[in-house]
Amino acid sequence: MGEQAVTGAGGTPAPEKTPDATGDDAAAAGTDPTPAGPTSAGMTADGRQSAPADVSGAGMSADATPGAAAGPAARTTDITAGPGGVMTDEVGVVTGELTLRTEHADGRVTLRVQYKDADEWYAVTGGSAPLADPAALDAVHTVAVGLLDRPEG
Repeated sequence: MGEQAVTGAGGTPAPEKTPDATGDDAAAAGTDPTPAGPTSAGMTADGRQSAPADVSGAGMSADATPGAAAGPAARTTDITAGPGGVMTDEVGVVTGELTLRTEHADGRVTLRVQYKDADEWYAVTGGSAPLADPAALDAVHTVAVGLLDRPEG
């Protein structure tokens, strides 16, 4: 590659020998040519991770957790229903060995159960509520497991 002349206003070399993106010699005018705000998307030129960059207006940072926006988040745990089983909207009470699924989508958390290794999922009666922060999904799932997993009765 050949060399490229770096010039400022009036065809004279820019003091820092850097391209002048605005067409004006910002250094000669006494202004700071450094752009305001974040300048990386989470990685530096040498491959090391930089501090998270705020991407204003996008509702997230550039270093967001992978998969965070990839659809509904969910947690599942095998449980044994206690006396009286678990009431569902579709089929009434289910008993025995079940799988509990706690889902977060569209600002709501929903509890579902299925007979262990079955295909059909059933909504737990009263098991849906607003949940604005998806980070609270683990806590909700832990409480639901604590309430519904009753192998000793």
